[in-house]
Amino acid sequence: MREVRTTGRPIAHVAKDLGIHKEALRGWVRQAEADHGERDDRLTTAERDELKQLRKENAELKRANEILKAASVFFAQEITRPRTRPSR
Repeated sequence: MREVRTTGRPIAHVAKDLGIHKEALRGWVRQAEADHGERDDRLTTAERDELKQLRKENAELKRANEILKAASVFFAQEITRPRTRPSR
């Protein structure tokens, strides 16, 4: 990425020299540009990490919410169920 940025050489030429696919290098260059605030058409690496973490937390909260809903239904049924005395 630094080679592309400092020399101004085309991505395809640098990629060929490095033995990698030009689109892989192009993606890395674009991501570096986003991380340096030079692009606003994609998330920065920090934003991607935060989004990943927030999605994980959201999924965990949804699971916990489903458990709490099921528990509240169970306890509501227990409260409304008539009590019988145990026989002796």
